[in-house]
Amino acid sequence: MMQQSLQSTDRGTPNSPRRFVSCLTAAFAAVSFGATAVQAEDMAVVVTIKPIHALVARVMGAVGEPKLLVGGTSSPHTYSLKPSDALALNRARLVFRISEDIEPFTRKIVAALPSSVKVVTLAEAPGVSLLEQRRGNTFETHHHAGEHHAGEGDHDHDHAEAKPVRDGHVWLDPNNGIAIVRHIARALKEAMPDQAATFDANAAAAIAEIEAAAKEIDAELASVKGRPFVVFHDAYQYFEERFGVPAAGAITISPDVQPSAKRLAEIRRKIKELNVRCVFAEPQFKSKLVTTVIEGTGAKAGTLDPEGASVEAGPQAYITLLKNLARGLTSCLGS
Repeated sequence: MMQQSLQSTDRGTPNSPRRFVSCLTAAFAAVSFGATAVQAEDMAVVVTIKPIHALVARVMGAVGEPKLLVGGTSSPHTYSLKPSDALALNRARLVFRISEDIEPFTRKIVAALPSSVKVVTLAEAPGVSLLEQRRGNTFETHHHAGEHHAGEGDHDHDHAEAKPVRDGHVWLDPNNGIAIVRHIARALKEAMPDQAATFDANAAAAIAEIEAAAKEIDAELASVKGRPFVVFHDAYQYFEERFGVPAAGAITISPDVQPSAKRLAEIRRKIKELNVRCVFAEPQFKSKLVTTVIEGTGAKAGTLDPEGASVEAGPQAYITLLKNLARGLTSCLGS
């Protein structure tokens, strides 16, 4: 059944700037009167990121249109909540997110939302397979906004004893996508039991589409397996594991942390040593880092988009995102 992931530690100690808290509190206060009536009349659903928004929209179908928070080319790693988003969240019956690691701004949301709003954390959905963040071979544990970042040249004594950290990019494995669809349907049915048959039918159709897309991607990537490439940040492990196309490394530990000159030199050495064919940028972040690391190496530059920044939001955005990743790999590695 649907989980209400409202952690007491978040509600008690919100880690947010004073200006944000004031803005969010004022926005919630502005709609506090009559909020219950709005929720009773309307199935309001808010979703954090585009790939998950696509799956929620696909399952909801004609029942309603979920609101997307992180749209356009914005990144959940660096996203700041707007007052209009706060109003939508306060009116919502359901809020879908992946996890605090992927959407760090949701810590503030969970701390401030009224108890009438249920937050569904999809990384915890039954059937979702979780991988640990990678280290070594130029992959180090990366952190998200608001967390401590060790200096690039520091020894990693603390992290050697740290608990394993899960990789939050779970949607990039189509098998996880299917598990997420099922959990979305469960959550929606609990909120709107009179629409259960519609949600079940839409979920079954979405699962069939994901399975078909995965077969197409398997066939497309067969010709480039074993060809080394480097990504902008380590966001693709689930896609790599599912389709057998492992990356050789990542430019940056975290997308919101500028890599040092020492790290860029290390990546350049790796590119030469491993005869890397392609280094991939991401549309949300500075591509000049890719230009810097491939200089003098013979590697080519490409682009991969793990969060669908360049994809139009809507029910088909998840399938399009997965296919675009495959196309991005084959277009660069295959030539």
